[in-house]
Amino acid sequence: MRLLIEHATVWDGSGAAPFPGQVLIEGERIEAVAPAGQAVAAAEGAERIDAGGKFLMPGLVEGHAHLSFVDTPRGTALGELPPEDHALLTMDAARKLLGAGFTSACSAAAAKIRLDVAVRDAIERGHTDGPRLLTASPELTVTGGLGDGRRLHLHQDSFGVAVDGPDEVRRMARLCLREGCDTIKLNISGDYGTESALAETTVMTDAEVAAGVEAAHAIGRRVAAHARASDSVKRALRNGVDIIYHCDFADEEALDMLEAAKDRVFTGPAIGIVLARLESLRGDNSWQGQSFLERLRPLYEATCRTHNEMRKRGIRIVIGGDYGFAANPQGTNARDLEHFVAHLGFSPSEALQAATRTGGEIMKRGHELGQVRPGFLADLLLVDGDPLKDVRVLQDRKRLALIMKGGVRYQPCEGAPHVRRLH
Repeated sequence: MRLLIEHATVWDGSGAAPFPGQVLIEGERIEAVAPAGQAVAAAEGAERIDAGGKFLMPGLVEGHAHLSFVDTPRGTALGELPPEDHALLTMDAARKLLGAGFTSACSAAAAKIRLDVAVRDAIERGHTDGPRLLTASPELTVTGGLGDGRRLHLHQDSFGVAVDGPDEVRRMARLCLREGCDTIKLNISGDYGTESALAETTVMTDAEVAAGVEAAHAIGRRVAAHARASDSVKRALRNGVDIIYHCDFADEEALDMLEAAKDRVFTGPAIGIVLARLESLRGDNSWQGQSFLERLRPLYEATCRTHNEMRKRGIRIVIGGDYGFAANPQGTNARDLEHFVAHLGFSPSEALQAATRTGGEIMKRGHELGQVRPGFLADLLLVDGDPLKDVRVLQDRKRLALIMKGGVRYQPCEGAPHVRRLH
């Protein structure tokens, strides 16, 4: 199949200015990119789409995906879902994400060991629609850490698996790798909603982190970390973690270490969930609500301060805001672009590059994903509007005139199945 998209405003993801152009697609890949009016070899006989001046750009990449976090109000609700129901809801989240213009997703953790893996395989086999997916394990945590929902009187599963000591970490990491996970997730720090391990605390030891990294790297897989506390960021870097999420309270030493490793590591603030929780607590004058706000406000301020500085230092930052909770549901992920501009000091072009070119790199496919270039996979969005002037246009599904993944055309639709395959 050959397809020529002509009369488009082409933004290629490199950071260069958009230009009036045309893109020739052959099968699943981009064959040629040319200025408007220039003859394109091999375009004769191709099907043609008149873009009418619309904005043609790379498909978006979700860099912190939790497809199996299915819009529940609390983490323990994920543990209560039967695996069969949970798998179907995760597939639904994948369709929502594709329908929002995200053609790739790097998972930051699954709620059960094989949920990401099963959905990835279903997408790749054509049984369902969804983005390209790099899978992850559940969040390996320690007793009392983020994701440990148990109590002495009650066994209560959450989204984490509690492991204590390097041997337990190594065994669970190997089990997840055996089951097909591309990434092992380690919760090195606590979080603002975890009473026994708050965000500023570092709960996983050097030996535990090293064991997880050793198991994954031994077979060429990666490790991602939840790391809000400064010491947790340093611990992740010392032990070779590949993706470090949050980094909110990173001090000068941690920032220097991140900068020194900027060609090796990826980071992501996940500011979406913080802003969503702040918004949900507006007007809540209860003791619990005010107590939560006292934790969230300094976290928000630290996130903004840290990621502004990281951006200036050239540290690679991806979009993705822990979407999949009731306050920030699946399919609203494009909000992150607005957050990057409004809160983290990114220009619209920088935010779009974080969501495309840098996204292709975190997918380990920077040579073929995230840009509109000859030889790259034809993962494209045709947008009725200019995201370089207002990134919020990408939140309006009606403005997504065309979604393409690997040369296959889709359109978003209202309600399930959220996206409709055209060809």
